[in-house]
Parts: sequence; C-alpha cells; structure tokens
Amino acid sequence: METQRIRVLVVDDSTVVRRIVAKVLGDDPRIEVVGTAVNGKVALEKVDALRPDVVTLDLEMPVIGGLEALAELRRRSPDLPVIVFSAADEAGAVGALTALQAGASDYTTKPSQLARIADAVDALQQDLIPKILALHATVRRTQSRSTLARSESRAPLAPAPRRPMLADTGSAPEIIAIGTSTGGPKALQAILPDLPQSFPVPIVIVQHMPAAFTATLARSLDQRCQIRVQEAYEGAEIRPGEAWIAPGDYHMTVERTAGGGRLHLDQGPKENSCRPAVDPLFRSVAKSFGARALAIVLTGMGSDGLEGARALAQIGARIVVQDEATSIVWGMPGAIANAKLAAHVLGQQEFASFLERSVAARTSRGTAVSR
Repeated sequence: METQRIRVLVVDDSTVVRRIVAKVLGDDPRIEVVGTAVNGKVALEKVDALRPDVVTLDLEMPVIGGLEALAELRRRSPDLPVIVFSAADEAGAVGALTALQAGASDYTTKPSQLARIADAVDALQQDLIPKILALHATVRRTQSRSTLARSESRAPLAPAPRRPMLADTGSAPEIIAIGTSTGGPKALQAILPDLPQSFPVPIVIVQHMPAAFTATLARSLDQRCQIRVQEAYEGAEIRPGEAWIAPGDYHMTVERTAGGGRLHLDQGPKENSCRPAVDPLFRSVAKSFGARALAIVLTGMGSDGLEGARALAQIGARIVVQDEATSIVWGMPGAIANAKLAAHVLGQQEFASFLERSVAARTSRGTAVSR
C-alpha cells in the first residue's frame, strides 16, 4: 500500500524561491506540493481550499505579510505545522523569533540568501525536508492518539507513563546543562523567565541555531528574564544567576575551575549534523561536574544529546526531559526517555518549579550573586 504523501503549500512572493522550493520538495517521494501562493491573502484562501498538511511561509510579503497570515492560520488551524523562511542575518533572526512567539512551528533560512542554486537546493534538502517530516509525524501521532481515545470511550487511554517528578529532586546540582532544538526558543521563553534573579547555579545551553540567531535569542531572553542570559564567548567565567547560550557554528564545552567554571568554544566536526551540538556540552559537564550536574533535554528533532546523556548517567548525574505532549517534536527528549536515561519526564510548565526545588539546598546556603 502506497504511503500518502505529505501535502505542502509553499508561500513566497518571490517567483524564484517558489520555483526552487517547489522543485526540491516535489522531487522527494514523501512530499507533494499541492499549491503555491504569492502572499498571505492567497495563502489563506489556498489553505481553506487545499487543506495542506504543512505550510512554508515567507515573512516579508505584500498585501498580507507572513506574520499577519500566521496569526490567522493559528486562529483557524492551531495544529497546522507552519515553517517560516527568514534571512540568515540579525534582522532575519528577529523575524524568526517573532514568528515563533506568534505560533510558527519552526524556521529555516530563506533559499534566496544563498548565492548558488546548488547551495540553496542542498540547504533545503538538509534542513527543510527533515523539519517537514518531523513536524508532520508529530501531528499524525497526536491525531492517532486522539482518535483512539475517542474510539475507546468505555475504556479511555491512560496517560503515558511518567517518571516521578518534583518530590524527588535529588542532591542540589552545581550546574544545569540544557539541550534543545526544534521548538526550543519557545520552551526557553516559557521556562527561564520564571527563574528568580537569585537562582544559585549557572545554566549552560545548546540551542540548534545558525550563527546570526543565537545572539538575538540571548538578547531576547535576557530582556524577559530575571537571571542574566548571554551568548557564550571563549573563556567566559560562568556564575550563579547566569545562563549562557552556545553561539551558532561553535561547539561549547565547560571546564571546572576554582571559581566555578569556564566556557570553551571550538569549531570541531559537526556531531549529529549539528554545530553547536548537545553531546559535546554534556560530555564536558560529565567530566567536570560528575554527579553534581543536572541535564535537561527539551523539545527537538533528532537524537542529539543521547550519547552525552549516557555519559552523564554513567557517573550518576540526573537527566530530565520534556514530555511528548508539550514538545513540538519529541525526538531528542524521546530518544533519552526511550533509552530509560531520564529520571523525570516533565511538561514544559513544570520545569521552572522543578529547577527551583532542585537548587533549594544551594539557595539556603546563599550561593547566588546579584545581577
């Protein structure tokens, strides 16, 4: 039986971009481009008529722009995956983060930003297609569970088993390491602002993002948070009450020092097709902090962080992952949960409270610094 292809609507005011994207997606046997649109107004009409499974959406368009169209799409179809195109620069990063806050599922670099057609095609194949597949799979699983639950009305589905939470927080960590990818910016925006300025341990974060985007993400979070959030730089001393985000295109590792810890950056080979990758950070945290580390894996595509989590688990560190229900894509956290490495599986809304409880013993000793 032939598998039904994923129906995609391509929305962009550039004829060249529409042609390139439609060609690349149409050449993949798993995807069918059911239509294209030149602006947000036409896109909304075609979504109603064609019922696509996924929409790719440019942000800068005439008549009705991408953000306005996104808002209306979210009102009509809350679960429809929407991947926005953004420029690979600071302005594009701001636009992408704004779109994510407005409900976009993910983003990718606009193919017209690449000088060679071959590079644009390769970027779409390596980045856009996997995101379409992952987001569609997530929606299908959610729909299947809902359908099954409705069909078994006399015996409703029990919720997925979850590991103990909140009550068993273990010993207070000396560092918190977070890894995330697809959906990560929204998850970080939901969790970090709830942490108090007096948070008594440093936080180090790998978010899969291009070079131009991580500094913008750090600034956006810093404006929202009571703790200080910065993009990492070589030799940075990490301190309580601070969070550090690995810069795009650099792996980030941490070295323990007498004063707490120091960050190091490198452009070594990509791991899990990523740079920055979560695994190098987790391995360094395991080596430097051992069992006094707490690792968090939030929503994300793929399995980056799994091998680093194994290293952490071997030396007794705790690993906590986001649950499937609140993840945009349950790839990274799901891989760790399925490997039985997670001490806790939490909903996005539970993390801030969990983290505060986890570090409560250190708070009582007055280890925090003022911002």
